[in-house]
Amino acid sequence: MSWSTPEPLRQYLTELVTVAGEVLGDDLCGAYAAGSVGLSAYQPGRSDVDVALVCADLLDHRVASELVARLRHEALPCPARGLELVMYRREVARSGTPDPGFEVELNTGARMDFRASYGPAQRPLADGLFWYGLDRSILHQSGQALLGPPAADAFADLAPDDLHRLILEALRWWLARPAPDGEVPAPGADDAVLGACRSWVRLRTGVWLPKVAAGRRLVNEAGPLVDPGTVELVEQSIAARDGGVPPIGAAARAFQRRVLADLSDTPI
Repeated sequence: MSWSTPEPLRQYLTELVTVAGEVLGDDLCGAYAAGSVGLSAYQPGRSDVDVALVCADLLDHRVASELVARLRHEALPCPARGLELVMYRREVARSGTPDPGFEVELNTGARMDFRASYGPAQRPLADGLFWYGLDRSILHQSGQALLGPPAADAFADLAPDDLHRLILEALRWWLARPAPDGEVPAPGADDAVLGACRSWVRLRTGVWLPKVAAGRRLVNEAGPLVDPGTVELVEQSIAARDGGVPPIGAAARAFQRRVLADLSDTPI
């Protein structure tokens, strides 16, 4: 982990790996900090804790259920908004597949709705199935090993065609989400804007960046995609992450559509 990771979070991740080892024994092959922790962009009070576990083989449902029971917030309190944990079999993690392919998914926390899914069939289609391949791509680049081999060895990146397709699916998913009508601030619009920036940066430059860094890089490098309104929108989205007013929904959606159109023409 980065030495900038707050000590309560470092302790929590250590305990999480210990508990996972107690439940899984030798079947636990690796544990990795993902998301904002992996990208060294964790923001106390706002960020989730994203963790990926790797197991050697298919999990018995009893073992998977015990893992969920032992790691849920009521049993192991999460110091962040919540924990988003996904477990993959080793062969899936190393395959570079664009499919979800997970064994267990757990969302739990003081400010997060509880969810436990035991395989992709239990994941609602409306919530998107593109997340997992993209998360593994980020893990390949920036995952921080808590246990096991380096993340770049544990997780294969996506093939370019698959990466491109999943990023476009993610952009369309964000655009399909309900948003307030009219010229009013839209909660969550800042994440949508900065997520679009991150998608643009990954496809145009080949690197995954934290959302704030991606927003600033797009402003500096996106050329015709950037106008004074775009600069203002991105800066407002960044400020919203520290308590500022989120962007107006219509402006955010217009920007997202422009990014989608630009990336839809990206050569592979």
